[in-house]
Amino acid sequence: QVQLVESGGGLVQPGGSLRLSCAASGFTLDNYAISWFRQAPGKEREGVSCTSGTYGSTNYADSVRGRFTASITSAKTTLYLQMNKLIPEDTAVYYCAASRGRCLSNWARMKYDYWGQGTQVTVSS
Repeated sequence: QVQLVESGGGLVQPGGSLRLSCAASGFTLDNYAISWFRQAPGKEREGVSCTSGTYGSTNYADSVRGRFTASITSAKTTLYLQMNKLIPEDTAVYYCAASRGRCLSNWARMKYDYWGQGTQVTVSS
């Protein structure tokens, strides 16, 4: 069964750090673009990053660039998102999603084949 499962969310204070994981089962990510999205209540879904499973390179949203770092394991089974210097605006449900192919320039608007269930990140003092 093809599946993506997120984990690692939780409550953290502003300025803190958190690492999210997106684990793939039933397939490997080497031929996929795998992205992190987030959605806060009452707000539209926002693309956070897009990582090439082939090359490991990542595109970031302006809102997180310099604070978040995505990485993929050598086995191409897990994508991580290291989140540093967290701010309240980062509060959202975070989802990972996979699309066969490359991270295109419009990666946040691409059609994704698989989605995880989401993990809650809350940044609050």
